[in-house]
Amino acid sequence: MRKSGRLAVCLLGLALAFFALTWAQEAPKPGPEHERLGFWVGNWTTEGEVKENPMMPAGKMKSTDRCEWFEGKFAVVCHTEGDGPAGSMKSIGIMSYSPELKAYTYYGLDNSGMTMTSVPRGKIDGKTWVYDDESMMGETTVKSRYTIVETSDSSYTFKWEMQGPDGQWMTIMDGKGKRS
Repeated sequence: MRKSGRLAVCLLGLALAFFALTWAQEAPKPGPEHERLGFWVGNWTTEGEVKENPMMPAGKMKSTDRCEWFEGKFAVVCHTEGDGPAGSMKSIGIMSYSPELKAYTYYGLDNSGMTMTSVPRGKIDGKTWVYDDESMMGETTVKSRYTIVETSDSSYTFKWEMQGPDGQWMTIMDGKGKRS
C-alpha cells in the first residue's frame, strides 16, 4: 500500500473512532438551574404601568404570554402579544441558564425593532430574579435592571429600572403577572 493510501486509511480510522466515542457519550442533561426555568412554562396574563421614559410613552400595558420548554429543556421560549402606550406589540423571548457565565440569560426581539443584542445576566435569590443589562441606545450606553418576585407558584410582580446619567435608578415599568 502506498504512503498516501495508508494515511487515508489511518485518518478514516481516526474519524470513525472519534464519531464512535462521540456517539457513545450520553447526551447532556439539564441541571437544577435549567429546571428552575420551569416556573415560566405555561400561559400568563401580565398587566402593568409604563412610566415616562426615553424608550416609550407612559400608560397602561397588558399582554398574554405563551411559554414552553424548548427541545431538550435547556431553555424556555415565550411568545408575547399585548397592547401598551406605544400600541400593539408582539415579541419572542428565550430564557436559559449559562453554566459558563453562571447566570440566567435572556434574548428577545419585538415588532418595534427592539433586539436584545446584549445578554442580560440574571441571578436568583430565593424567589427573586434579578437581570442586569448594559446595552446601546443609539450612541449611548444604557444600564437597566429587571427584578421579578415570585409571589406564588402562579403569580409574580416585576419592576424594570433604568440608570440615568446621574447614576440614579428610575422605574420605567412595573406590574404583575399570573398564570392563566
